[in-house]
Amino acid sequence: MRIFKVNWYPPANEALSRLFPDVELEIDAIPTDPAYRIARERSRAADALINCSATHLVPADIEDFEKVRIVVREGVGYDNLDLEGWGARGIPVCNVPDYGTTEVADHAIALMLALTRGTATFAESLRADPVGNWRFAAAPLIRRHKGATFGVVGLGRIGLAAARRAAAFDMKVVFYDPYLPNGTELSVGYERVTSLSKLMEISDIVSVHAPLNDETRGFVGRDAFAAAKPGLVLVNTARGPIVDLDALAVALREGRVAGAGLDVLPQEPADVAHPLIKAFIDKEPWTVGRLILTPHAAFYSPDAIRDMQRKAIEVIVAYVNEGRLTNCVNRQFLKTPAPIRRAS
Repeated sequence: MRIFKVNWYPPANEALSRLFPDVELEIDAIPTDPAYRIARERSRAADALINCSATHLVPADIEDFEKVRIVVREGVGYDNLDLEGWGARGIPVCNVPDYGTTEVADHAIALMLALTRGTATFAESLRADPVGNWRFAAAPLIRRHKGATFGVVGLGRIGLAAARRAAAFDMKVVFYDPYLPNGTELSVGYERVTSLSKLMEISDIVSVHAPLNDETRGFVGRDAFAAAKPGLVLVNTARGPIVDLDALAVALREGRVAGAGLDVLPQEPADVAHPLIKAFIDKEPWTVGRLILTPHAAFYSPDAIRDMQRKAIEVIVAYVNEGRLTNCVNRQFLKTPAPIRRAS
């Protein structure tokens, strides 16, 4: 079986060769053009395709990947895959939804704590002047977490994991997720609200864990920030375009939002010309201690990478060798529905 991996990143895959001796991996480096085309002579023989990147696109043109039977996004988000295009070819698209749940949830809480306990601000302040800045009140967003309200946008695997961590800090957890069935609030034990505006209005922290799609693009924007509770801190470890960066810049500058921790941005790497990013780089006073950026790193740990790579191949092997389809995200677009075989 030949698997073609594109947009890959380290570590290399020697361990995968030992785990899957019958699988031949062909790896393409990260392209500079997000709309690049893969040379046909390198893709004709592939039985499966893995896209490692969360942002770079792989087209579903009919002339490419002639033998491919399944496409896997090596990660959770799949907004950069043409679900309908692959489906029209009868090719299922799958993801790996369960590899880095704890890492992303931990990172969301870490961003919250870096702002609301001031750890990042203290460190930078002391780097500049370890004597004169030896002050416990240097960070502007210090607060008590016990009794504060932690709002979750999207209570999936990662959102639920973040909620449980926040609850361990004795925070009250509320969530907004219109796609979960009625009664979910009873099973998880957290309060549910029926609108994003209500969540913003009652929360001290709002952590975004929704997928990116047409409904969520720019979802956390001007109207949401207008409804924000004074002192709100926003955390986004999901997808950058869910948060309207222009609206966030205005809300932060005007003080309607107290702080933000962003692991993801609409453009990655960061657009240094964007007003919010430029203000962060220039250390404009209204960003100091109030804005933290990390480089789409929430998913990362060496263990998570190993799990992600292994699980992506397991999905392919299960389908190609056994006809067992797991984690399919384009079933509604499949021209010929893929078979479902359940383990006995």
